[in-house]
Amino acid sequence: MELNEALGLVIKNLRNLKDLPQEGLGPSQSYISAIERGKWKPSIEKVEQIAEVVGIHPLTLLVLAYQRQTPGLKPDELLKKIQREIMSLKNGLSPE
Repeated sequence: MELNEALGLVIKNLRNLKDLPQEGLGPSQSYISAIERGKWKPSIEKVEQIAEVVGIHPLTLLVLAYQRQTPGLKPDELLKKIQREIMSLKNGLSPE
């Protein structure tokens, strides 16, 4: 399964869980429908907007999508990996 398909399914499931119409997540019903079907890839800004509407952090939305894409992926293992990567890169990134 492609990541955009997995993300679309997660968005659809969260929208249904919150009992929201497609129009409630974005500029139009057709736009959200295309995302939910994996036909369009939302921008980072749209991922942030959708996450805000459903009441979660944008990274949670992405982690759920990666889990959907890779069913055996355990969230605690993924989060530990991300934490290790951030810590190893943090010192090399210049503060802005």
